[in-house]
Amino acid sequence: MYIGKSYRLSEFLIWTRKSIYRLLLLGTIPVILYVLFDIKWIAIPWTVVALLGTATAFIVGFKNTQTYGRTADAQHVWTHIINSSRSWALIVRDFLNNPEKTKSLIYRHFAWLTILRFQLRESREWESTNKSHNEEYQKYYTIPERESEIEAELKKYLPPSELEYILSKKNPAVQLLGLQSKAVRELFQSEEIVLLQFTEIQKAVREFVNCQGRCEEIKDSPYPRQYAIINTFLVKLFCFMLPFGMLKELDKLNESVEGLMKGNMVWLAVPFSVLISWMYTALGQVGESTENPFEGSANDVPISQFCEIIEIDLREMLDEKDIPVLTPAKHDIIL
Repeated sequence: MYIGKSYRLSEFLIWTRKSIYRLLLLGTIPVILYVLFDIKWIAIPWTVVALLGTATAFIVGFKNTQTYGRTADAQHVWTHIINSSRSWALIVRDFLNNPEKTKSLIYRHFAWLTILRFQLRESREWESTNKSHNEEYQKYYTIPERESEIEAELKKYLPPSELEYILSKKNPAVQLLGLQSKAVRELFQSEEIVLLQFTEIQKAVREFVNCQGRCEEIKDSPYPRQYAIINTFLVKLFCFMLPFGMLKELDKLNESVEGLMKGNMVWLAVPFSVLISWMYTALGQVGESTENPFEGSANDVPISQFCEIIEIDLREMLDEKDIPVLTPAKHDIIL
């Protein structure tokens, strides 16, 4: 997540520069054919381009609205995880008169958060972090889950027997919640908690199961491919046709100008087509980078920092002294 005041124009231009290079080529070739080779028939009516541009604008706007909604949903789920984690710690601490078992339950929750964030950072075929413009931008920040191993992280929270058991499962996060539920049941059977307390704690565990399911739904359900494809196709088609539609319109302006630009107005098709096309391609690129909120892009929901916030709060509830500090933002980006 970018937490600065705004992205600088220079950052945006660097991020989209490959698109700009392609647009310059697309804008220059039609003008060269029209002026230097005198191929006048390649000019197409501006009305056709305008209608296509209108349709493309609707499609791009629709996609960006939907992709922002996916990120907003992910942010909402993780805000709920933060609040539920704090409630979980308060319940466990106050219901149990056993500091050792309280710590065990809370540390197992840290392990669940760790596994969940690692699972959500796994790559999917439809994600865009491996695209060249996104890979280049990753030099400005780091993805914590790709800087460390999950086993090393979990050793801080789980005993060796539980660690080995969890890592042998296909979905370690949900199995860890199963261990939590089992531990709570044992507390009830040993009469360390009463029925109402048992019910309340199990309700909290079930809430974490639901939160994980909502995260997995967002992670494993891409933005519908049919809409993504038609959006990409229309943007590329519009960018290709735009300079052809400008040729005759700008050529007509030669009758009303004097001086250096007389007879050369058609060359303005290059900068104008690049500028307009860049607006469409940049919006498409922004929508794409917002589409998958857990993939590790600069616009992701900062689940790694959310987990740090939870750990700091819960360790303080345990009155621990060795409290970790939040990882600082790098180039105003937190993950």
